[in-house]
Order: sequence, then structure tokens, then C-alpha cells
Amino acid sequence: MVYINSWQEYQDAAEALYKKSPHTTRYCVKWKSSEGKLVLKITDNVSCIKFKTYSSIFLNRFEALNLSLMEKMQNKHVAKPPPATHQAAEQIDQPPSRNSPTPAAATSGSSATPTPAAGLAASGGVKKKKPKKKK
Repeated sequence: MVYINSWQEYQDAAEALYKKSPHTTRYCVKWKSSEGKLVLKITDNVSCIKFKTYSSIFLNRFEALNLSLMEKMQNKHVAKPPPATHQAAEQIDQPPSRNSPTPAAATSGSSATPTPAAGLAASGGVKKKKPKKKK
């Protein structure tokens, strides 16, 4: 068993080990919450590579390695969603105006949208009366 201190070296070695023998490679993750220790181990019954850390900085890197190894194990490539266009980002950032029809109303053909009555509260219920103060 060899502990590797550099994350990049561990990630490259782990992916190379899986690529060399995908049918016999095992990947193990151990988390000890009492110590705050994360230990990653990958082995193919011939060589064993381990990485140990106490830092939470490695969590994003750990997730990226897991995703990479899972893609290889499932023999598929996860497609990333396309980046949002400038026009779509503007639509998300700006709330719809009160006078513009909703997309559902615009596509359904009816221009009448239900509006709350003037006497109702914004939450949709009737305003409650205030209790009288005791003298």
C-alpha cells in the first residue's frame, strides 16, 4: 500500500490503474467523522494506491474523481448542460411584470387572467379582524 501525498498524482494513478485492469479494480472510500479523515483506496489485487486527507478542500476534487471513475465504470460520458444564453439569463433575472401575460395564458389563447379581489389579502385569504384590547 502506497499513500500518495499529491492529489493530482493520486487522481492520475487511480485513473491509470482502472484503465489498466477495469474488471478487477476496486475503489473504496472511508470517512471517519470522529477524526475528520477521508481515505480513498483503489486496488487491482496487484497494486494498491491510497490517499488520506483531513482537509475539506478536497471534497470537490473527490466528487470530480468519483464522477470520472463512474463514467468509466458505466462506459458512458455524462453530457454537461449547455451554457445559458444571454437572452435566457435576462429572462431569469427579471421578474415578470404585472401587465404582461404569463406564458401559459399567452399560449392558451385566453387573455383573461384571474386577479385577486380588492378586499382579499395578498396570501389569498380574507383579512382577519384585530382583536379588541381589554380595558
